[in-house]
Amino acid sequence: MYNLKNHDILFSNELDESPEFIPVLAEEDEDMLNKMLVPDVLPILALRNTVLFPGVVIPITVGRDKSLKLVKEVYAGNKILGAVSQINPQVEDPKGKDLFQFGTVGTILKILELPDGSHTVIIQGNKRFEIKSMVSESPYFKAEIAVLNDDLPFSPSTEFDAIVGSIKDLALRIIKLSPSIPPETAFAIKNIEGPRFLINYISSNTDLSHTEKQRLLELSDLKARGYALLQHLTREVQLLEIKNDIQLKVKLDLDQQQREYFLQQQIKTIQDELGGNPTEMEVQELRARAKKKKWEKDVLKVFEKEVSKLERMNPAAGEYSVQLNYVELLLDLPWNVVTKDNFDLKRAEKVLDDDHFGLEKVKERIIEHLAVLKLKGNLKSPILCLYGPPGVGKTSLGKSVARALGRKYGRISLGGLHDEAEIRGHRKTYIGAMPGRIIQTIKKVQSSNPVIILDEIDKVGKDFHGDPASALLEVLDPEQNNSFHDNYLDVDYDLSKVLFITTANNPATISSALRDRMEMIEVSGYILEEKIEIAKRHLLPKQMENHGLKKNQLVFDAGSLELLVDSYTRESGVRLMDKRIAKIVRSYARKVAFGEKYDKHVSKDDIKSILGIADYEKDSYQGNEFAGVVTGLAWTEVGGEILYVETSLSKGKGGLTLTGNLGDVMKESAVIAMEYIKAHAEALQLPSDIFERWNVHVHVPEGAIPKDGPSAGITMATSISSGFTQRKVRKDVAMTGEITLRGKVLPVGGIKEKILAAKRAGIKEIILSADNRKHIEDIKDIYLSGLSFHYVKTLQEVLDYALLPEKIDNPLNII
Repeated sequence: MYNLKNHDILFSNELDESPEFIPVLAEEDEDMLNKMLVPDVLPILALRNTVLFPGVVIPITVGRDKSLKLVKEVYAGNKILGAVSQINPQVEDPKGKDLFQFGTVGTILKILELPDGSHTVIIQGNKRFEIKSMVSESPYFKAEIAVLNDDLPFSPSTEFDAIVGSIKDLALRIIKLSPSIPPETAFAIKNIEGPRFLINYISSNTDLSHTEKQRLLELSDLKARGYALLQHLTREVQLLEIKNDIQLKVKLDLDQQQREYFLQQQIKTIQDELGGNPTEMEVQELRARAKKKKWEKDVLKVFEKEVSKLERMNPAAGEYSVQLNYVELLLDLPWNVVTKDNFDLKRAEKVLDDDHFGLEKVKERIIEHLAVLKLKGNLKSPILCLYGPPGVGKTSLGKSVARALGRKYGRISLGGLHDEAEIRGHRKTYIGAMPGRIIQTIKKVQSSNPVIILDEIDKVGKDFHGDPASALLEVLDPEQNNSFHDNYLDVDYDLSKVLFITTANNPATISSALRDRMEMIEVSGYILEEKIEIAKRHLLPKQMENHGLKKNQLVFDAGSLELLVDSYTRESGVRLMDKRIAKIVRSYARKVAFGEKYDKHVSKDDIKSILGIADYEKDSYQGNEFAGVVTGLAWTEVGGEILYVETSLSKGKGGLTLTGNLGDVMKESAVIAMEYIKAHAEALQLPSDIFERWNVHVHVPEGAIPKDGPSAGITMATSISSGFTQRKVRKDVAMTGEITLRGKVLPVGGIKEKILAAKRAGIKEIILSADNRKHIEDIKDIYLSGLSFHYVKTLQEVLDYALLPEKIDNPLNII
């Protein structure tokens, strides 16, 4: 019934005008309330889930902006408003029709701002009124009202006195029966003398819905209101008595349960004597499972020790479930259970070719491994590391390898891993301890010789939890992983039969010790022709199947696929191309679903209309009409790109400015190039004092993209030399190579990606270090067609070939 604590006001956390309020005992003079002058037009405050009764003081938490504006303006004025309850409390922004017709005139006693920013208003009810008409609804409700004559004297009678006395007795009875209501509340009820305030106060506090309270408020006859309240209180007393009886019975039931528990314990003791203990039966079942395992003597010894410990433990103890989980893990692991390898080498080649186009080195290495296994019958599995740009098929290759070998397949994602326990597991003494991911994967695949992909090994983190990369050293060392130690398992497990394949985007971030234990195999990007072939063989059939289209419902020609690759994707892999194809297939699936007529041949125009404006423009050579502009080749994680190095001269005192978001190594290359040119000015037919009269500005466009690395060394030197000599740079030439102060050209990496970038841009000649010749010889001819290579050992050879004798039109008067 009540929600009162020592007669203090308790505030609701609800941000609205309808808190779970607590009316307080108002010691007001009813004669003063009756004599209060009330304006004919009042601002109306809409209440949710509550009703204000005359004489009662309640706190209301105001959350709506409209209501907050109303109470602040009223509080600054005559402090009088009308409080009317909403018909439906769920309406967030009520209109006039959403309010009841009857309400109570209220006086704002205080506005409190709480620490959470909400406002609580203390309102005292005065007189009842009826809304005659709504004057306005903005910025808040205003209504013309008619005050109801509550100040009319009522004639006491024996029946009325009996009703009031019964109400007080029942209220005190409810307080006594309800343990949640403080006993001090009875003191407040006993000290209310006026029958009108007593009825209103209890009506406000009783456990009625706001609709039922509204009905009480609308009763003008105080006797009728008291009688209706008496009916509710009688019902509430009866419910409380029934509730207390039920609780008493529940207590007796609990006593019965305790009695049954003791009996169960006695039964358990008898079962122990008879050999039928459930725990013992469970242990017997574990031992029966153990007989079927193919484990070594030391593992069997550990199992027997742990089972014996489990047998002695009380099943009600918390450690029992921990011990049981450990014993079950020992039984669930596939000790010495291996699948038979499929040595059909031709089938293996076909599986690898069917699943992946290209990747010849990887396929060749897998076939070699199978061949040795077939001849020898036993071989420690090598640790292969496939590194290359995203989307070239490194991860999916693991499934193909497992299918080709006929082995089980598991995958462990290492990206962002920073806790060593994820690899080696937690010790059993910790709460919630678990084995590491390696043992969990072995348990999941139920084989001791699966193919396990360790994905994104270059993205393993390191923090105060330990270094997971160091934990992987034991996993990935064929000489050590025959006795891998997991902290949770606490027994050596043989991982030497597992074929681990790791993947990485950037091998430079892998620790040298870890890299030394793996066989590094580069998986480079695809050229245009390869991407078209992959789209035809794999991506398009997969997306058509995923979207419910049949083979004959959609046909791509080579021209449309070439446009898709060139203009809507720029990557070494095919992940983005897969998304673009999916979007095109969805567009045609919609037409098929709607029964529309369409041409099943996808043309270039169709691709443009579906995918919109091209996302990328093809890199193209920009010509040699400007001095100081040289084309270089760069490697990125998504493949190779061409970049331009521009040099501009201005009169000054020989300053060197570098722009274009360059890293430290690239800045050093520019300084080395500048110093080399100063030291060899005579070879370029430059006067020695020229460097003191001109400032040099070297810029690499697309400044928002960070650039670093030494491979642009010869490009910068050629650009600066062209700027000083004003000589043209040979047309359709790109270059890459690191330089030293002596002018020696050093080899660089990422040659295949750079060659693909040059082909995309229409480059015909590439200048490389002579030490990079071996990398070119290792690349298939299909990648080299249409290109010629010039191998150099010194920077002077680069300048002699790249700079033409003729100068540009309108050269600067530098010399």
